[in-house]
Amino acid sequence: MALEGLSAVDAELAELDGELGTYRETLASKKQRLAELDERVQRTQASVDEMERLKSELVHEVRQMSLQVDKSREKIARCRTEREANAVQRELEELRKLFRDRELEVDKLTVLVEQARAEVDVTAAQRAELSNELGSSEGDVAARVVQLERGIAERTAARTSVAQRLPMQLLRRYDMVRKRRGSGLASTTDGTCSGCHMAMPPQQFQLLMRRAQLDSCPHCSRIIYYKPPEPAAELSSDGATSGA
Repeated sequence: MALEGLSAVDAELAELDGELGTYRETLASKKQRLAELDERVQRTQASVDEMERLKSELVHEVRQMSLQVDKSREKIARCRTEREANAVQRELEELRKLFRDRELEVDKLTVLVEQARAEVDVTAAQRAELSNELGSSEGDVAARVVQLERGIAERTAARTSVAQRLPMQLLRRYDMVRKRRGSGLASTTDGTCSGCHMAMPPQQFQLLMRRAQLDSCPHCSRIIYYKPPEPAAELSSDGATSGA
């Protein structure tokens, strides 16, 4: 039956389309992941550069403050009154506090820079591994994609050829159900639809058996036909299957 042939071709096309989609999705996913790793390396490296710049500025400030502390100490030695000495002493204490704060900031930045550099190294290693994996598999994946596309084109041509042998009204009915259900044809041997696995009304099943024509499953709307059961294997007198 031409409709059976069409259904078989459509099943093959669905399988090929699914496999093609999986290959394309896998390849796209790896490329997206590679782009994300590239962006992370660049972003983290930019953060390292910025922290290094800030650290350099702070180190310069610390050196300047160290010089100011030395000068303040010298000023205390030259003070002539207690009032002047107290003022210089307060200035010196403020400088020392700022000096300690800057040193703490430098230490914190040093730790953050080391952590960020470690993250860059780890991310770069992940990127290199994925890039190598992608490079070694992309050719195989691309070849398989071409093969699948060729198979789809061949099966599509075969589908067109089979579809031309069907009445237009039947083809439209079949395609309409197939788009909704994934398949447009089902068979029944014992009154159960092979598409939705629901039991047909007994009267409808009896008519389908007698008339040997197409009908619609009342549950899933697939075009349904009666398919006689496979001949039972004949048993020999000793209980073994004949011809075994």
